[in-house]
Parts: sequence; C-alpha cells; structure tokens
Amino acid sequence: MPSDVVRVIYRKYDGSAHRDYPARRLAEDDLGVWLGVPAGTESVYHGRPSVEQIPFVLLVPRHGWWTGMFNPPPRTSEVYCDIATPARWEGEETVHLVDLDLDVVRRRETGLVELRDEDEFAEHRARWSYPDDVVAEAQAAARWLLGALGDGTEPFATSYRKWLALVV
Repeated sequence: MPSDVVRVIYRKYDGSAHRDYPARRLAEDDLGVWLGVPAGTESVYHGRPSVEQIPFVLLVPRHGWWTGMFNPPPRTSEVYCDIATPARWEGEETVHLVDLDLDVVRRRETGLVELRDEDEFAEHRARWSYPDDVVAEAQAAARWLLGALGDGTEPFATSYRKWLALVV
C-alpha cells in the first residue's frame, strides 16, 4: 500500500539542493503520479526554509523528462513544467528529480506558452558538463511540452482540474 505522503526532492545537476517538500499522494494513473501540495506546506527552496502560499498539484510522469505543476489563481502560470531527469523513486515515499533549468509555462490570462531559462540551461550545461544525451532529452522534452501545453494534449487540457480541486 503506497504511503499517503511523498517527499519530493529536486536537486541541480551538481547535486546542490533546489526544492524539497512533502506532498500528498492523490492518485496514480496512466499519466503518472499525482501529488497535492496544500497552502501552508513547509518546504525548502534553494536551501532556505519556505512556506507554500498557493496550493498546487504536481504530476510526476513515469518516464518523462519533465514534471508538471498545475496552479490555481492567483498564480499567473496555470501550468509550469520543469524539465528534469526522469523520476527516481526511493520506495513509495520519496521521489528524486534533477532539475535541468529549462521550464515550459502556460500563462493563465493569455494562454501564451513560453520556454524559459534557456540562458541558465546553457550556463549550467557548460559549467557542469551536461552529457550530450541529457541535453538532447531535455531539449526534446521542452519541444514536446511547447506543443502539448498549447494544443489540448492531456494532462494539460482538463484532466488536472479534478486533482487541483482536492487541494484548493
């Protein structure tokens, strides 16, 4: 029986801390594992204590090079996808991801889909010597997400809404 609480740990490619927070396992389906993070959740962001002000739902796909964060208003990003290495699960209670800097975001008000942090990706690629296959997978995931967030591909159209309703 899976644990109700999952610790989500993102690191950067050099192993440094990026994000770390507990989430509630909402469901698992053909898209991946759905995790809920209510407002008030204590977290760590870039090594510093933080508290989540706005709830969100995180989708951790089984094999994808990304994670999807689905947000309610007043967040300006309706969907925020981090390009990351595929999830590495430690039992059912902890998921490890390596953030690869690139982000694909869909804006709430306009529906605009944008690729962010290409400069950070290039800088870290050089500094930490991202292998060519990691670069290729990250760029392919970003290209796919740019299309999927704009064309109604699930889970980015409506399927996330039922999970988000459980944490708002």
